[in-house]
This record gives sequence, C-alpha cells and structure tokens, in this order.
Amino acid sequence: MAEHSPDRHTIAVTGVGALIGQGIARSLRPAGRARIVGIDRRITPFSQSFCDICLQKPEADEASEAYLDFWRNLVRTHSVDLILPGLSVDMEFFNTHRAAFDEMGVPVALNRAELIELCADKFDFYTTYRAAGFPAIPSARPDSWESAVSELGPAPLLLKPRRGEGSSGIVKLHDEVDFAYWTRRNGDNWLLQTIIGTDADEYTVGLYGLGDGTYAGPIIMRRRLTRSGHTGETEVMDHPAIAELTGRIARHFKPVGPTNLQFRVQDDIPYLLEINPRFSSSCSLRAAFGFVEAEMCIDDLLEGRRPGVPHIRRGTALRYNEDFIAHVGDTL
Repeated sequence: MAEHSPDRHTIAVTGVGALIGQGIARSLRPAGRARIVGIDRRITPFSQSFCDICLQKPEADEASEAYLDFWRNLVRTHSVDLILPGLSVDMEFFNTHRAAFDEMGVPVALNRAELIELCADKFDFYTTYRAAGFPAIPSARPDSWESAVSELGPAPLLLKPRRGEGSSGIVKLHDEVDFAYWTRRNGDNWLLQTIIGTDADEYTVGLYGLGDGTYAGPIIMRRRLTRSGHTGETEVMDHPAIAELTGRIARHFKPVGPTNLQFRVQDDIPYLLEINPRFSSSCSLRAAFGFVEAEMCIDDLLEGRRPGVPHIRRGTALRYNEDFIAHVGDTL
C-alpha cells in the first residue's frame, strides 16, 4: 500500500500529458494540500516534474472491464481520495461508470449527467438553450446553400461539428461549393451558424457550480485563440453583461463543479458559444489569477464546505512554447 499522508489528500489527475491535465495538476502544487497521482497514456519527464507519482494507462479498451479493473486497483493501491478528469474522454468514461466509482467510495469531479449529455451535441444544446429564452446565435442544419443563406443571413457562415471540442473542424463557408464539400465531408456531424462579433470579441468564463444554481465565480477573460483552438492570450476583466447572463444560465442549467462558458459579444450583447461541463484548457490561466478550480473540488467534494469567494486578480496572460530539459541523473 502506498504511503497516505494524513495531512494531504491523494488526488488522481488524468491527462497529465496534455494541456488541461497539466493545468489541473500544477494548480494543486502551491497550496500543498494534495499528493498528486498523474495518469496518462504516455509518461514524460515533464509530467513527472509536477506529479508525486505518474502511472501509465493500460492498452486495454476503455470500454472493457479490464480498464475498469485498472481503476479499481489504482484507487485501492494508492488510497485515492478524489479523481479530477483532465480529458473529455475521461469525463465520458467516469460519467458512464458513476455507479462503479460510488462503489469504490471515491468521488469524481463530474458535472450533472444531464448537462454532460446535453452539451455533447451542440445542435441539441442550441435547441434547448433557445427554447429557454436566452439570446442564441442563429443556427441551423439546412439542406441547401440557398436555405442556409435564407435562414442565417449572407455569407460567410460558420460550419462547426455538432460533436467535438475546441475549435477543431470549424470552417467558414463562402458559397455553395463550400457548403456541398464540407457538409458531405462531415456526414451528419455539422451545423451552420451566423458569425457573431469578431475574434477580438470572444470571452471565456469559469465558474464552480454547486448544483442548485449558485456558484463560485465567475472569472471572465477576454481571449484570443491559438491555431489549435486553445486559449493563447487572455485579459482578466469585468464585463457586467456577461456576468449577468452567466448567472441566468447557471440558475437555469444548475452546473456542478468546474464549468466553462464561452461567449462572443456583438453590439454589446453577449451570445453563448458553448458550455464545457468540465475543466477546460484555460484552467491553468484562471488559477494564475486566483480562481483555482482544483482546490475548490477539494473544498467541496472532500472537506464538505462551500468554496470560498475567490480573490481574482486583474492582468493579462500569454501562452508560449518553452523547452523542458531533463538530464540523465536529474531528480524529477
């Protein structure tokens, strides 16, 4: 049995080889409340540098009983107190197997199952969101370019996957040729939208939902995206209209735990792009400005107390590439 410190919680963080998992794990280090068990398909010296122990996922199919047994053994052997999913595929796995992890006696930071399911399909979410009376970006699945322009307005229009994450697969359509090519290429996995605002009018918002419409936060950041679709540059700011709409959305959908909302603003009106019912790629940036979602999970799920009001600092952040060097003999 691995040593279990009485004054530190053992937290398993998945996806520590990727941006979100790294952000979660590294945000836990400063407070010293967590013994971090990092999990990923590939273990690197970089992930070992901020985790207390790193474990490699098995090659087993994640829908198999063997993969679930891997988790049963991990939780038991390392006395895991809490699991924080750092990948959307992990969120889906834990959501599917809620009952199994309840039996193990280990909480997992998951949003409401109903919200996870609804947000998995952007067109289904749009339909529900609009029906609730919120200001929605015009969206449709027309059967022709002529119908698209008639319903959504003049080109260019935006095509995005119904099921996917980040900005992957999003393209601008300028004419009937674009429409025919991209809708055929995407099969059933697409919707069209009117383009709202500009790249300079995009915002990412973090909150920690408590399941009853109340929440800690929000933290609002204007952002610019990288080519990969992740947040690359941010500025923390107040935005009363976005804060007001965020509150209305939270009261309606009642999120639980780390929740990310993305907006665009046009003519001073915020429009929701999507809800990510999980940790998002900007969690490390939010933590740097005082909104530490991983610590809130410890407060809420392990210590049974409402996360405190975070002291959010103003400022800007810029992501950049940096080399990580591990020499032979280095202690990580």
